[in-house]
Amino acid sequence: MKGFEWVGKCFSWVGEVSASLVESLTGAEGARREGSRWLRISLVAVTAYLLLTLLVGWFWSAEPEPFDVNVNALAQVDHVVGGVTSTAALIGVMDTLLTKRGGYLSNDIAPPGIWLDNLPNWEYGVIIQVRDFSKAMREAFSRSQSQSAEDTDLALAESRFNFDHNSWMVPASESEYREGVEYLKSYLIRLADEDEYNAQFYARADNLRYWLGTLETRLGSLSQRLSASVGQRRINTDLAGDSAGRQSTGSPNEVEVKTPWLEIDDVFYEARGSTWAMVQLLKAVEVDFGQVLQKKNARASLQQIIRELEATQEVIYGPVLNGSGFGLLANHSLVMASYISRANAALINMRELLEQG
Repeated sequence: MKGFEWVGKCFSWVGEVSASLVESLTGAEGARREGSRWLRISLVAVTAYLLLTLLVGWFWSAEPEPFDVNVNALAQVDHVVGGVTSTAALIGVMDTLLTKRGGYLSNDIAPPGIWLDNLPNWEYGVIIQVRDFSKAMREAFSRSQSQSAEDTDLALAESRFNFDHNSWMVPASESEYREGVEYLKSYLIRLADEDEYNAQFYARADNLRYWLGTLETRLGSLSQRLSASVGQRRINTDLAGDSAGRQSTGSPNEVEVKTPWLEIDDVFYEARGSTWAMVQLLKAVEVDFGQVLQKKNARASLQQIIRELEATQEVIYGPVLNGSGFGLLANHSLVMASYISRANAALINMRELLEQG
């Protein structure tokens, strides 16, 4: 009997071990199934998030439409006097920059803003024009002569617009730019008030030439950078026209100029942003400097400049291509450079007209 008891105990022990192994295997399989289910859920969630951010990024990538400078001025003040249209246009450009789809994107550190490339470069082009125009307002448009005091609001606005465009905190670029807009609005209110005499806008030919000179250098630089998309050897003309001219360090007679491949679309969209802002500001200048342009017979020249720059804002059907000058594929940079070069040539002629008595 004892032998049978021992055999029974052995069978019982084997049964317990087998049951334990089955339970372990069943539990491991269940754990694997549970882990696989959560992995699928995680993959689906990540895929959905990426698709959503891509769609949002595509929606944010639309460039804003131009606005009517006259309607924009009347929306900000009840009484339009000289200088109101230009000041209101500058405010409108900044408001558009800060409140367009997705808001201000250049300093985003999270998706989809951090993935976007074209719109931040577009924004930088706009900011450059805002800085140039606010400087012209502080140094020329609002001062009767070189010895007159500068307007405090314009000085504070210009300093805010020159803040780093990539700062995302303490302080953020948007907060600085919004402060600059508030200072511009303060100047605009004083300018439109006929009982106030401490805010002025002097629409003179020399003041307009001051800003157009800055515009000329910006357009020339953009044209050169866009043309360098295909690469070319250029003759060094740094000291051309002055036999006694000297420079700090020597440079070769010929230089190879080529925009790096990864920066071609950056330059293109910077030019798009710059020319978009130029169009708004030039249309406002046409209103405020109307009598000067009429007297100098320069209105047609200004309208031609605006028309050339408006051509740079045509809709782009597809990616920015970088084909060779006469190759099979288009080169969007060269097309943009062509419009900008023609606008710059008309600008040079216009400055000559303004200089004449």
